[in-house]
Amino acid sequence: MTSSSNGDTSLDKLFASARVVHRRQFLAAGAGGVIAASAGTEAFAKPASPVASGTEEDKKFMAQAIEQMRKAGVVERTGGPFGAVIVRNGEVLAVTGNSVLRDNDPSAHAEVNAIRAACKKVGAPNLKGATMYTSCECCPMCYATAYWARLDRIVFAAAWTDYADLFDDSNISADMKLPYSKRKLKIAQVSQADAQKVWQEFRKLPDRAKY
Repeated sequence: MTSSSNGDTSLDKLFASARVVHRRQFLAAGAGGVIAASAGTEAFAKPASPVASGTEEDKKFMAQAIEQMRKAGVVERTGGPFGAVIVRNGEVLAVTGNSVLRDNDPSAHAEVNAIRAACKKVGAPNLKGATMYTSCECCPMCYATAYWARLDRIVFAAAWTDYADLFDDSNISADMKLPYSKRKLKIAQVSQADAQKVWQEFRKLPDRAKY
């Protein structure tokens, strides 16, 4: 990747702050961060528990994610500045950027795009044993998608607090922890009994979907 000296400095800063987070640690860190938010930005930026530093290999793949970050957000402007790379056993399965604006798809985050592409490549709805390198800390949607994809690990560079003035990642996380009546999106429940009947039918299927 070609970059200016200023770009190199920016990459060095992002690499220096890169953190490796296992799924459960990531969830705990997110919850802890929201609770700590009232204490100030610095408190919010700290995870609830220590996480490992990235390896040289992690930095190599993160460089690709950050390249996609710049491509998506600054050069081609297909969406926000977010990039992701998924790797398993040394093989790159997907390299993508955010394409929300290009595709008119609010779910087309870099991480979701990467998971979709990687799953298509391997021909399975899960990515066990894989690591996702993302230029920015996963939003709740991307984290949930990574969780359902059964990724083993997430490595990220920029934290929510680095761009909280531009995107709602931390706000969404905090909103989801509120009671239904206090959430930004109005929530209602109807026809629960009808839906439960379908679940009863599904449980009886010997070859029901498993993923």
